[in-house]
Amino acid sequence: MPRFALLACLLLPLVVPAAKENFPVSPAVAAVAHPASEAVGFVALFNGKDLSGWKTKGNWVYDADGTVTLKPRAGETGWQRYDAYIFTERKYRDYVLDLEFKIEPTGNSGVFFCVADPLDPVAKGIELQILDTFGLAKPGNHDCGGIIRAMAPSKNMVKAPGEWNRYTLTLKQRHLSVDFNGERTIVLDLDASPMKDRPADGHLGFQDEAKRVWYRKVRIQELK
Repeated sequence: MPRFALLACLLLPLVVPAAKENFPVSPAVAAVAHPASEAVGFVALFNGKDLSGWKTKGNWVYDADGTVTLKPRAGETGWQRYDAYIFTERKYRDYVLDLEFKIEPTGNSGVFFCVADPLDPVAKGIELQILDTFGLAKPGNHDCGGIIRAMAPSKNMVKAPGEWNRYTLTLKQRHLSVDFNGERTIVLDLDASPMKDRPADGHLGFQDEAKRVWYRKVRIQELK
């Protein structure tokens, strides 16, 4: 047997395939209507003029049409530039967060919540994924609508790139639900999930992955 073939045989038992992520799929439940535009108790999280009340070193821009958009700068790439994400200055606990978003083809962003440290949001926060997975038959936890490293959505509701989508995220007493384009796609008890160590209150924010993303009608209703 040639020497290189013998070496390959000796090393073969050491090659272990990567473990497949095995996060649950959210149960299918009845659709829940998104909050009406005139629903009482909601407050806009952007002031309609600028980014006051938020912190970021990324190139997030408040446009005249009322959208907050990310315009990546030359040379920016990847997702591990945490100071380029945009986060609220204050923390929130128990609320309904309602917003609309759209992405470019291959777009990627995310809605962060329960973030203890904005400079370490992946390890110390929770992400509701935004990703161009339009048409995917069986979305996983890392596809659009998933809670990354915790739960896959019950169905794929994301629209084609360039179209507006809507998330309504409700968090109350550690119970999370997400309504996605008219369907309830996430029902999750955080304390019984891999996110059980995330705080009950935390910053809210959006991910900068150096890809174009637009947000609008971002509002919150704090729950008692």
